[in-house]
Amino acid sequence: MGKHDKIAARFAGLTGAASGDHHPCYTEYFRLFNEREYYAAHDVLEYLWLDSEGEQHTFYKALIQLAGGFVHLQLQHREPGHHIHGRRLRPAARLFRRCAELLAPLPSPYDGVDVAAVRMLALGQADELARSGFVRNCWSPASAPRLDPPR
Repeated sequence: MGKHDKIAARFAGLTGAASGDHHPCYTEYFRLFNEREYYAAHDVLEYLWLDSEGEQHTFYKALIQLAGGFVHLQLQHREPGHHIHGRRLRPAARLFRRCAELLAPLPSPYDGVDVAAVRMLALGQADELARSGFVRNCWSPASAPRLDPPR
């Protein structure tokens, strides 16, 4: 079973008819992200990304990179002394910067999302990590950012 099939099986209940103007997996990404379930948000959007192309492919990839950056911050926050998790701040910053790069050419809003706000979030996280010399994690459960769901 390939990765696409595994993701489809995991989110089978979401792959039915679209809710409103958006695919259920797309709206689920935002719910999961806002619940700080970044890894699951990454996976549910990857399901759509694998079958997308063009601007949509780029947009989904950027949102996946954003969730991935927060996966790194969350793991580092949980286990800052861990031999792997303790070194996740630079990779997180790279993912945030990549997210912002991918979003740069897209109009805002795009697919119901304020791309400019998401880009600012990603760049803000990357800049804050860099300013700390990659020694201070700017993420905590109490101050975790939220994304406005698509309209």
